[in-house]
Amino acid sequence: MIAELSTSYPVDVLCIALDCPRSSYYYQAVPVSDAALLTAIEQVVIRRPRYGYRRVTAQLRREGWTINSKVVRRLMREIGMPRRMGQVRLHTTDSTHGWPRYPNLVRTLVARCPDEVWVADITYIRLGSGFIFLAVIVDVFTRAVRGWHVSRSLGHELALAALRMALRERVPQIHHSDQGVQYAARGYVEVLKAQSVQISMADAGQPTQNAYAERFMRTFKEEHVDYSEYRDVQDASVQIGEWLEVEYTQERIHSALGYLTPAEFEAAYWDRLTQETLKLR
Repeated sequence: MIAELSTSYPVDVLCIALDCPRSSYYYQAVPVSDAALLTAIEQVVIRRPRYGYRRVTAQLRREGWTINSKVVRRLMREIGMPRRMGQVRLHTTDSTHGWPRYPNLVRTLVARCPDEVWVADITYIRLGSGFIFLAVIVDVFTRAVRGWHVSRSLGHELALAALRMALRERVPQIHHSDQGVQYAARGYVEVLKAQSVQISMADAGQPTQNAYAERFMRTFKEEHVDYSEYRDVQDASVQIGEWLEVEYTQERIHSALGYLTPAEFEAAYWDRLTQETLKLR
């Protein structure tokens, strides 16, 4: 009855008049299966891992769900999520280490060519009841992905594998990252120094100083992770690699690149440079 009358009267007024708790109305109005709702909850938690069930409920309502917070709490408990996702301590940046720190060399620098500045970052991705980690290196000028690696471990090899991949074909002038132990550790730094790469780091507690990497990770999660399901680590690595190397680099247009893809923008740069060189001869 309330559902029929709600087109003409506020739900709050109808619930009072008919002595019907608002929670009962919203619970009865849920038109979806638990499976569909579980998927929606997972997507919210991936984006906002510190949300408890109340904030997850609020976010779902913003996205158009008509849902009761008690239902969300029950489902989150059933799949092993704590009431406050802040209890899942996933810190990809550990700057409490004894390795040397390096100054920020890109604070006011504007990249003017490919491989002038690379930025590196690490993020986590939910997989089943656990998490996997992705390390990525992006060229600031072209926005192209130079290297990446997926692992269940947050150890030094994660970032180092992405760096080794990136260095197979290119070498940057500057490598910029946060002060995390993965990037400050001797093994990582030695690889960069062997290639005469200048090392740059954001100041401690200043994630905005690695804004290009942060922005890339946000795009990655919003445009890929939020719409993907992975069977296992190997499947995740295949799907993530496809998105990074094909969809993002070769197919996704960027407003900052004049609505070209990173691959097109870089090709255009080298073509233009070649033409200018020929004119000078």
